[in-house]
Amino acid sequence: MNTDAPASARTGTGLVMAVLASSQFLMTLDSSVMNVSMATVAADLGTPITGIQTAITLYTLVMASLMITGGKVGTIIGRRRAFALGLIIYAAGSLTTALAPNLGVLLLGWSFLEGAGAALIMPAIVAMVAANFPAERRAAAYGLVAAAGAIAVAAGPLIGGAVTTFASWRYVFLFEFVIVLAILLVLRKVHDVPPAQARLDLVSSALSVAGLSMVVYGVLRSAEWGWIQPKPGGPTILGLSPVVWLLIGGLLVLYAFMRRTTHLAATGGDPLIDPTLFQNRRLTGGLSVFFAQFLVQAGVFFTVPLFLSVVLELNALETGIRIFPLSVALILAAAGIPKVWPRANPRRVVRIGLALMIIGILILAAGMDPGANAAIVSVPMLLMGFGLGSLSSQLGAITVSAVPDSQSAEVGGLQNTATNLGASLGTALIGSALIATLSASVIAGIQNNPEVPAPVQDQATVQLASGVPFISDTQLQAALDNAGVDQQTADAIMTVNHDSRLEALRVALTLTALLAICALFVTGQIPREAVGATKPSPTMAQTAKPDEPG
Repeated sequence: MNTDAPASARTGTGLVMAVLASSQFLMTLDSSVMNVSMATVAADLGTPITGIQTAITLYTLVMASLMITGGKVGTIIGRRRAFALGLIIYAAGSLTTALAPNLGVLLLGWSFLEGAGAALIMPAIVAMVAANFPAERRAAAYGLVAAAGAIAVAAGPLIGGAVTTFASWRYVFLFEFVIVLAILLVLRKVHDVPPAQARLDLVSSALSVAGLSMVVYGVLRSAEWGWIQPKPGGPTILGLSPVVWLLIGGLLVLYAFMRRTTHLAATGGDPLIDPTLFQNRRLTGGLSVFFAQFLVQAGVFFTVPLFLSVVLELNALETGIRIFPLSVALILAAAGIPKVWPRANPRRVVRIGLALMIIGILILAAGMDPGANAAIVSVPMLLMGFGLGSLSSQLGAITVSAVPDSQSAEVGGLQNTATNLGASLGTALIGSALIATLSASVIAGIQNNPEVPAPVQDQATVQLASGVPFISDTQLQAALDNAGVDQQTADAIMTVNHDSRLEALRVALTLTALLAICALFVTGQIPREAVGATKPSPTMAQTAKPDEPG
């Protein structure tokens, strides 16, 4: 591949990095802000919480399902033009969301317009880093872009909590609108890659969108509907949860997509994705670790805020402050490793990063005891930050360096699809494990507690069969008071709930650590040689096998 960016791309790289990193930050900020502001947004729009949850689901769905198509569009019309078009759509969505009078307008602005805009922007970001930075600087550039996205996830609760508390959630989207306009004004400073002679195969695009939509939607609904066995009161298809049918159908559609892609490539057509990319072990190794990183990252960002905001009852601002050390450590590692150790062994850096994440998660799981306080997250957050930063400093450069620059937009689409799938699956898996453990522990604790009268035990068993909500002591006490439960019984139930929450968090974190350990098994496909150390030909880059395990 071309390892040197054009001379014109070497100037103004600070501005280029600000454009690309701020764009990545904005694309990732929305979901984390909306998650912490759900109750306020729902009240403001006069809709139930489920309406806002639907908006969050659809935003993820639209963005994830269109990523591959968005990458191909960037190849056809040019990366910067696709980036600009995505920004315009995204800005329209941000302004529409900020002014939304009801849920329908919010769905249009945020879930559909912003989701579609992000699907054009994020693959283009990957391609434009390759176009604007020479090979020896790409690891640092990709690290900073990835760090911007991860920081948005960590800082979202802090930003959303502060803005929602002291002003209005609408200002977050107005801020995004202004930032996007500022980016459009300086976009000409960013070097472009000319469009390629290609066409968009609409059948392949429809198959990829349908298949990814079914898989992502099934995963996102798993907590509500159940993975295979339907939850009480939930929908069923042939006696099973709709989730399993969505996953089966989605995978079959994706198989049809791959068959069509292979057929087009073999007959001289123009496939949506070059099928030989999946034979590139360096690329598939990088994408696999990307998927694992976001799966584990989602698990951590699901459990830690629950511990801080529900168990300890910290507000959104205090929760964000406790998570902030992760952001600092992440930036230091993502930017520092390529600068201080530019020839570092990427495989070793990735493995060290995963090891730091595993240690941090296990420390956090071990600290979940009745006397736990907010201080226990400090060291784990630092370790998680350094671990995520280590991975961010390598993976983006590894995946894009595995192919010629002309395919960087396609790789961007695949990369962002992998990260969205990882984040969705991580949240669903960890959330399912947490609620299942909490429900089993609470029901068993109430049934085996002699201080809880038999009628209350029977009533609780029936009412909690569909799942126990993860609620704070204050919320539970208010519910017990409203139900007229006597104080002795209420105290016993409160103790059971407190212990069960901690047990559920321990199980969820332990599962997250196990998933991170599983990721170590695919790191053998990560190269030992730093990106930019040599200049392999495209043929060598695509066919070379990774170093021997070690």
